[in-house]
Amino acid sequence: MTIAFTFPGQGSQGVGMGKALADAFPEAKAVFDEVDEALGQKLSDVMWTGPEETLTLTANAQPALMAVSLAAMRVLEARGLDLAGSVSFVAGHSLGEYSALAAAGSLDIATAAKLLRVRGDAMQNAVPVGQGAMAALLGLEFDVAVEVAEAAAQGEVCQAANDNAPGQVVVSGHLAAVERAVEIAKAKGARRAVMLPVSAPFHCSLMGPAAEKMAEALANAEIRSPAVPLVANVLARPITDANEIRDRLVQQVTGTVRWRESITWLAENGVDTFVEIGTGKVLTGMVKRIAKEATGMAVNSPEDIDSLMEKISG
Repeated sequence: MTIAFTFPGQGSQGVGMGKALADAFPEAKAVFDEVDEALGQKLSDVMWTGPEETLTLTANAQPALMAVSLAAMRVLEARGLDLAGSVSFVAGHSLGEYSALAAAGSLDIATAAKLLRVRGDAMQNAVPVGQGAMAALLGLEFDVAVEVAEAAAQGEVCQAANDNAPGQVVVSGHLAAVERAVEIAKAKGARRAVMLPVSAPFHCSLMGPAAEKMAEALANAEIRSPAVPLVANVLARPITDANEIRDRLVQQVTGTVRWRESITWLAENGVDTFVEIGTGKVLTGMVKRIAKEATGMAVNSPEDIDSLMEKISG
């Protein structure tokens, strides 16, 4: 069994996230306390009691998702999980890349929380509200979705932001351009093309100001070589060098999340078990569509932790 740990991105958050872990395990509660302290805010209260619209703000959702992933990791480690001994690669979807790096010891939890708060604020503020948008194009292959985005741009920005799974691509850019992309995609035979309820156009060139802010924040952050290689979103290939990790995290703000290619590369390089650590099961669903032979499981409850540890100690 060759294992990769994956870490979810935005959209997986929900009120109550992580509460079962915090109630069951002191190691998990300690992670939420550490994130609250790093941010100077009781983010855990927002996570557990809401309101939903406050939790969904990208500056809250990003560190919250990382906190749940790392709470699960700390519990697994307390149960005897040795990441480098059991897991061959880590990967994270967008902000999940920071969770993956924290899990692999490349970033400490407080640093990851602070970086994600900066990232969330910077991404939210890069484009005035209402000027940017994102849309999901379902049923078109990636190359066709790229053509749709190029045709829709018409002098504005419209780019492929996420290549999530076969026939599941997200485009991002100026509102009017993304609306055009939805119409063009339908004309090209997309099964569905829908605008997404997001607050900013992530992963496109409009995020340039946010990339600059992240370059500055990452330059001052301590980053170590991870205990296991990170398959980077922008490369869909593994990296371990701390300076390269910094550069790729900056590129990721404006670049395409190459998730389909990342999972394909992992499966082609021997990974047969994908374990999603944190909130929700979104990535596990994607894995089933990308690497049909592989096993996927999501770990976000005390019961999930038990079953993963049984599987690993097998």
